Amino acid sequence: MIASGYMRAEDLMKAISQVLILMTGLALSGTLWSLHAQEVDTGPRTLVQPPSASDENSDLRGPIVKDIEIEFAGAKSVDRSLILSNMRTTIGQPYSLAAVQEDVRNLYATGLFVNLRIYDEPLADGVKVVVIVQPKPVIKQIVVTGANKIKEKTIRKKIKSRAGDPLSEQQVADDAREVKTYLYDKGFFESQVEYKIDVNEQVGRAVVTFTVREGSRAFVRNVTFTGNNTFEDKELRNGFKTRKKNLFSFLNKSGIYKQEDFDADLKKLRDFYYSNGYIDFAVKDITQEYPEEDVIDINIEVFEGIQYSIGQISVKGNTLYTREQVMDRLVMDETSVFSPQGLEADVQGIKNLYGENGYIDTEVRPIRQPNIESGKMDILYELQEGPQSYVEKIVIQGNNRTKDKVLRRELAVAPGEVYDSVRVDASKRRLENLGYFSKVDTSARDTSVPNRKDLVVTVEEQRTGSVTFGAGFSTVDSILGFAEVTQGNFDWANWPTFTGGGQKFRARVQYGLKRRDALISWTEPWFLDRQLSFGFDLFYNEADFISDEYDQRRLGAAVRVGKALNQFWRVGLKYQIENIDIFDVNNTAPAPILLEEGGRTKSSVRGTLTYDSRDSFFLTRSGEKIEFAAEGAGGPLGLDTDIWKLELEAQKWWELPWDLIFSLRGVTGVADAFGDTNRVPLFDRFFVGGARSVRGFDFREIGPQVGGEPIGGRTIAYTNAEITFPIMDRVRGAIFMDAGFNNEDVFDYSVDDLNVGTGIGLRMNLPIGPLRFDLGFPIVVDENNNVGDMEFHFDVGYQF
Repeated sequence: MIASGYMRAEDLMKAISQVLILMTGLALSGTLWSLHAQEVDTGPRTLVQPPSASDENSDLRGPIVKDIEIEFAGAKSVDRSLILSNMRTTIGQPYSLAAVQEDVRNLYATGLFVNLRIYDEPLADGVKVVVIVQPKPVIKQIVVTGANKIKEKTIRKKIKSRAGDPLSEQQVADDAREVKTYLYDKGFFESQVEYKIDVNEQVGRAVVTFTVREGSRAFVRNVTFTGNNTFEDKELRNGFKTRKKNLFSFLNKSGIYKQEDFDADLKKLRDFYYSNGYIDFAVKDITQEYPEEDVIDINIEVFEGIQYSIGQISVKGNTLYTREQVMDRLVMDETSVFSPQGLEADVQGIKNLYGENGYIDTEVRPIRQPNIESGKMDILYELQEGPQSYVEKIVIQGNNRTKDKVLRRELAVAPGEVYDSVRVDASKRRLENLGYFSKVDTSARDTSVPNRKDLVVTVEEQRTGSVTFGAGFSTVDSILGFAEVTQGNFDWANWPTFTGGGQKFRARVQYGLKRRDALISWTEPWFLDRQLSFGFDLFYNEADFISDEYDQRRLGAAVRVGKALNQFWRVGLKYQIENIDIFDVNNTAPAPILLEEGGRTKSSVRGTLTYDSRDSFFLTRSGEKIEFAAEGAGGPLGLDTDIWKLELEAQKWWELPWDLIFSLRGVTGVADAFGDTNRVPLFDRFFVGGARSVRGFDFREIGPQVGGEPIGGRTIAYTNAEITFPIMDRVRGAIFMDAGFNNEDVFDYSVDDLNVGTGIGLRMNLPIGPLRFDLGFPIVVDENNNVGDMEFHFDVGYQF
């Protein structure tokens, strides 16, 4: 009995073992992935472990796939062929766990399925793979309701979901947000957009309904202030985004009340008072009234407080530098008005004093001690001096395309030198000005060596090349179309991307009614790894607009070098060789023009010396730009043209109160021939008049003329005085007065033939580019000119 019982237990254990082995085999040979989504478009959440090496070997010896069966859980809205085309598993190939894993990922990636699972069933001579899918519903219809003031078709343009697309709740939610943003931009700051999805599971169709509640819209009529005894309302409103509606509101949506803009305006108001010493300033109350439908009046009640000026300044904890040395770095003194911005600048000034000599860990703690009775602000600067640090090594990271040397050559510090924080900040600005990076960070990293720190430079690269197609128009060039390829981080040796070397490349072709141009330009800013630029230009220009009597064509090449002498001064030298052709000359043209008909070659050298201290190259508010140029052609350089030129251009900008900008520009030039001729060719003479010189006069109208046709002069001088003022974001108005002359003889600076024009203009910084519109009126005209009452000028560019 015992033996018999023992044998039955052993048999039972064997049976259990066989069952376990069978179950394990099934677990290894069959797989199951399933998803129970909580939301319609969340994607798979089940994590599948990758197969082990033994699994891969097993896959290679796996059974042959004899059949693939597709089962639909719900409506059959996806073709079988589409499912099979996204699967690696195929009939006739060995069954593979890795292939099934990839099939799951690929099918979910199509965005067509809510749930799916794949498993296999053993057959006598292989396996059958079963794919169970639950397709996403297809959008049958999109309904928009509740829109009254905004047209329904306008709202539908903001919705990316389309009938016939697989339903994506994420996309539907994004569409609702996009519609709400659009309504907000149109002034419906109380708008609400809700969506509802109705799904018919049996047929796999969905109806998406967007319900729009526009709410009220308000246009600002007045923004006024009370409690402001020091500053006028107009001065406080300066720079506000919340402003009354005007003729230009369509450009920047000004005039529409937006809470976000109004909150930003209140912060700007506070900063204005703080910068003028009113640190107790506060907004006491805001009143918003609606006298009419869609109209809002806003009143801001302010408490100005008293204006604080600087009292006693004390320094504590300074042992490396004297109090006088610290005080020399301060912007504010006992005669200054106190401001948080000034205090921040003074703290940075003290840090720079220490940082220039490597004491970068020095801490500066300002302690303010206001005296309400005297209106004085005493300041104590508590210093905690740190040790002197040196640069151990420079680590550059994040530059996947740009070569290391392109960044390193812009750095003003080197390993082994004192860790000068001021030079590090300057290096950061240099890298930012390259235009290669969207973000540049510099940091000091501790090392195992005492008083040694690594300089870590971290960059985020951005796109530096562009392909541009467009069309343009100006009163000088007329209508033209162009195509342009530029790469600001070019590398001719890095095929096939041609990026990363820090070179500049530009290729442009344009064709218009009055001109045809082609240009290829390349520049290496660090030639031979020195701070010396080198480049070349290949160009072709054909112009019909310069005269009604003839056309002009130029074909040539130039080689140039340049070097920055310091932060403001730069020198340049260019050698150019070209062929100039005067053609299609009218038989009735004046004799000086008939003499110019035909081709001429020119070999010239031009040197420039430039001083540029502008604060911005686009919209300059302060600074100067002066450029002197000298050119010589022919003589020892050979070819047909023997002339020389001297040119000088100077311009200065002043920033005035209320964001006014005043600029004054002066240009002069002289040209003459030498050798066996005294005739300066037409293409080397000076011409004055038009949008780019003296406004109020037609293009090239000022100067010597024969038979009413301008023939240019050999001495010119003109000046432009202009003041611009803000109208709104991206738009400034202008008032100008120009004066100039163009005389026949060289070094003839007589003003007998002076011409003066005045007028008004607009400066617009639009997404398509900066534009200038000017309406000029001639007020002093020399006897050579036959001008009208006014002249309209349209040109590309925000300033000269």
